Amino acid sequence: MTAPEPKPSLVGRLFAEHRGALQSFFLRRIRSKAEAADLAQEVYVRMLRIRDPAAIRDPVSYLYTIAFNLLKENAVLDRRHTSGVDIDEMSAQEQLATLPGFDDDFDAAQRAARLGVVLQQLRPKCRAAVELRFTHDLSFREIAVHLGVSPQMAKKYVAQGLGHCRRRMARMG
Repeated sequence: MTAPEPKPSLVGRLFAEHRGALQSFFLRRIRSKAEAADLAQEVYVRMLRIRDPAAIRDPVSYLYTIAFNLLKENAVLDRRHTSGVDIDEMSAQEQLATLPGFDDDFDAAQRAARLGVVLQQLRPKCRAAVELRFTHDLSFREIAVHLGVSPQMAKKYVAQGLGHCRRRMARMG
């Protein structure tokens, strides 16, 4: 005779029931499937840290409150990463043109494959701006004409794209 299966915890049950909806919630707001999955996982981790989950009156609302707060935190971090970069400054140009350091056990093909995956997570205009800048060596004015945006917006797309790539590549490496 085997012992009965333990009842799933409130947090485990919530996550099982709402994981897909949480990922969709994040995906509609940040447009990156991988980051949406990461944020949904972070909601679960934060729920697990709660000392007395039974004290929560409306667990589903609480779950989405955590998700909304994570979105705000993510937006603040993104603004810090992109606003701290003066893309016109020459030293910033040199730093942005290089990838973060990797261990010696990864070869160039593996780094390129990872970067390809990370680039696919960007919104189309952002990805196009980064690719036009670094693959085709276009100026921000030329990128702006190609994308139908202002030169300032082209700079913003490149800065946002590079910030995203740096963060994701660092997480992967």
